[in-house]
Amino acid sequence: MGFAWTIVALVLVLALCWRFLGAYMVVVYEGRARWLAKVERPIYRAIGADPKAEQTWQRYASSVIVFSAIALLISYGIFRLQEHLPFNPDHMSGVEWHTAWNTAVSFVTNTNWQSYSGETTMSYLSQMGALAVQNFLSAAVGMAVAVALIRGFARKGSKTIGNFWVDLVRGTIYVLLPIAFVAAIVFISQGALQTLAGHAEVSNALNGASQTLPRGPIASQEVIKQLGTNGGGFFNANGAGPFENPTGLTNFLSIVLILCIPVALTYTFGKMVFSIRQGVAILAVMTVLFGGWLTMTAVAEQQGNPALAATGVSQPLGNMEGKETRFGALSSSLYNVTSTQTSTGSVDSAADSYTPIGGMAMLTGMMLGEVSPGGVGTGVYGILMFAVITVFIGGLMVGRTPEYLGKKIQAREVKLAALGVLVMPITVLVLTAIATAVNAGKAGPLNAGPHGFSEILYAYTSQTNNNGSGFGGLSANTPFYNITGTIGLLLGRFAIIIPALALAGGLAEKTVVPTSLGTFRTDKPMFVGLLTGVVLVIGGLTFLPAVALGPIVEQLSHGMFW
Repeated sequence: MGFAWTIVALVLVLALCWRFLGAYMVVVYEGRARWLAKVERPIYRAIGADPKAEQTWQRYASSVIVFSAIALLISYGIFRLQEHLPFNPDHMSGVEWHTAWNTAVSFVTNTNWQSYSGETTMSYLSQMGALAVQNFLSAAVGMAVAVALIRGFARKGSKTIGNFWVDLVRGTIYVLLPIAFVAAIVFISQGALQTLAGHAEVSNALNGASQTLPRGPIASQEVIKQLGTNGGGFFNANGAGPFENPTGLTNFLSIVLILCIPVALTYTFGKMVFSIRQGVAILAVMTVLFGGWLTMTAVAEQQGNPALAATGVSQPLGNMEGKETRFGALSSSLYNVTSTQTSTGSVDSAADSYTPIGGMAMLTGMMLGEVSPGGVGTGVYGILMFAVITVFIGGLMVGRTPEYLGKKIQAREVKLAALGVLVMPITVLVLTAIATAVNAGKAGPLNAGPHGFSEILYAYTSQTNNNGSGFGGLSANTPFYNITGTIGLLLGRFAIIIPALALAGGLAEKTVVPTSLGTFRTDKPMFVGLLTGVVLVIGGLTFLPAVALGPIVEQLSHGMFW
């Protein structure tokens, strides 16, 4: 399939997901989906949750924290004790404490950053009972928070925003599990591995050489890592290897799985606030940003490696260094941009081998706050915070109290939205500054100069945005990077979730203000343009100096900018 036809097919499939999966999630989160009621009720009894009781935003937030803390401790314990636990046919030893801690935090925060090679570090139990389980649960947490914030906009005069435990269970069993089950069957049919038989020894009959091939329950983990915008992978090669991503169909399906829920949630948002046009406006912003960054990457990679071009080497297929010949430069660009514009982090090519501008596109895509379209749930509640700031700016322009979806946006709402938007860039820049100033941090990059700086900046950007992709070229599995990385992981998750839920609680209590001639319409192209501009300006003002020291300087060192 040519690249143009791939884009057409992707748009058509995502349009169907937007309409039908988006509508289905409204049914799920409003409690009208009952076909798994016999599964749902025993779960509530087991965890002691009352499905009819709702929570204030404080109770909702505390439930998120408690659940995540328990999941963190269980995952950490499995990693540390895996050599004494079952389902360890390859006899993996216990994971180092700092690696185990970073990994547990990473998967609980929906980041799935891995500073190790999965096939040589994790047992089958760790892969299935910790990593894959958290792929489901951390994604369900993000979706629950997004729905809670949407309820804040939709409700009026309400003290509650839903029940976290109910939202968690429904998102998992009604949305994530069914889609992942069907997709896993497709992956297996295409050749993705799914076995508990341990590694395989392969001998070459011609020369007697032998090779050990790691195997495992891969397909079941592969689909949820994409669907839940988790990232990570059973293998260090990730989606570039045929055991995880065997064919062009699975490559395309991976992109669809990554994008389907973030895109569909914009329809869910519009439906729940009783205005589909509002959801379309949010989707339009996401589409403009995604399209711009995809174009930037594809053009840069299609032109080839500037270092090779300077020597006169012809590159008719574009920059193929670090890319799978099965997919090529353009398809690889689409996959990696999809991964970094969401909070996925899985890749089918080596980001470290991209051109400086191509690498900059992936880096800056995350720096926008991953709202284009962002991860499952995180993209929606992230861009809604930008929307609150946007209507505040719009209100200043027309000289009246700003409103969004009929709710007055006052000082409390603006402060919470600003906190949620700014915590990520502040954390990234502070951690990057520390790493470039101390010996333990400077020992990490394997490249000198601006490229080495980009490797450090990318690592903290990826972790704090809960993305999980790796730029490569950084020795990150050290106590310094594992511990400092967890700071970014935790702040990038919970220092945004808590303001989002506080914002939801405050909005739910407000009454709706009638629309007047002075109301700034938030379902029109002007709002789409203004919101897009706010995202770009905030991202540019906070990160442009740092980006200038990395990929921009590297590109200019080749004697050209493009």
